[in-house]
Amino acid sequence: MNDYIRKIEELSFNAWPSHKTELYDGWILRYSSNYTHRTNCVNLVAPSQLPLSQKVVFCENEYRVEKTPCIFKISPLTDPAVDMYLKENGYVIEHVTENMTLAFKDFVPYPNDIDVKLEYQITDDWIHNLFALNGTTAPTLQKIVPYMYHSIPKPTIAASIHQNGKMVASGLGILDRDHIGIYAIYVDKNYRRRHYAHAICDALIHAGMKKGADHAYLQVVKGNTAARNLYESLGFKFLYKYWFRTKYLV
Repeated sequence: MNDYIRKIEELSFNAWPSHKTELYDGWILRYSSNYTHRTNCVNLVAPSQLPLSQKVVFCENEYRVEKTPCIFKISPLTDPAVDMYLKENGYVIEHVTENMTLAFKDFVPYPNDIDVKLEYQITDDWIHNLFALNGTTAPTLQKIVPYMYHSIPKPTIAASIHQNGKMVASGLGILDRDHIGIYAIYVDKNYRRRHYAHAICDALIHAGMKKGADHAYLQVVKGNTAARNLYESLGFKFLYKYWFRTKYLV
């Protein structure tokens, strides 16, 4: 189990680069002006040599310079003592996330006639329309996030659905080894309950098959019952959960 969790952690790390990264005694500090927790947090990827208290203070100082919260990603691979130390030092849990995976032998296709557009590169136009869907308006983020998308080192498949010349739904597939990661599933609030997210996931999985993948993975925020039901209807199964420990610095 831990071997597969480690693989999914690696795939998801590759899939979503940060604007800046820093390596410190086996930890990777990622910075993205707090666009997402995953791209603006400390990842514990190797054994430490320095005392834990010293390392946490170092991280807090680095994120204070960045003017963002200090966030640690906690997964089943993390030493529980680290999670307990952070809790005892004022770090609160945010964004509990469930990782789900799909073996394509268990895939349940979604029959539909919805036109999903697939592009095998991420264009600036797709990113601009994505910002409209997910509400990204901050000038700093509008500047650095396109760089992050264009920095993805793996083959990508950008999916979209258009109505009346407007992109009303999005999705992103990221191919790595024998998996396709499903990301950036957004639907315009005026076009929900039309099975657009279902159609996009189906299209990305089929595209991944054509590219040689035999598994898919994705993340869903715990408590998002509608999204989890959608993914389970396609055959996805829960693998593990992770969360973030956050301290808002002064």
